[in-house]
Amino acid sequence: MTDLIIPTPEAMEGLGAAIARQLRTGDLVLLNGELGAGKTTLTRGIGAELGVRGAVTSPTFVLARTHPRQSGVPLVHVDAYRLASALELDDLDIDFEESIVVVEWGAGLLDGITETWLEVDIVRPSGASVETEIEPRSVTITGHGDRWQDLGWVGAARN
Repeated sequence: MTDLIIPTPEAMEGLGAAIARQLRTGDLVLLNGELGAGKTTLTRGIGAELGVRGAVTSPTFVLARTHPRQSGVPLVHVDAYRLASALELDDLDIDFEESIVVVEWGAGLLDGITETWLEVDIVRPSGASVETEIEPRSVTITGHGDRWQDLGWVGAARN
């Protein structure tokens, strides 16, 4: 587990880019945090580093959005806020093995989906307004499974 303070939205995108540099086919990233914490901003950084085509936006209304890349497997961005179980996540028919998948609001929904994932918890300051432009976020990155036991690369993302 690694804890970081991310001071700006640009730094959150930079953290996303650092995470993206570690990702490979079949990887799953779980993002937790309340509304306005920076989950989509982090995903935007992942998408930019992976070279996805088009803008990365929140998939709130469509539940899952596939972002093709210039080369390589697609990035699938899921908003699981309205999903109640791992079965409902599985019903989205996402090709987890041939994609890189980022799931927002997915805590507790990964049972049976995978044995290994990277979990990113983002906390904005207590009492902070969603409309607040720039406030630092506390970020905890936890690796689950053998794939993510070494988080030494996160040190480069501290800047």
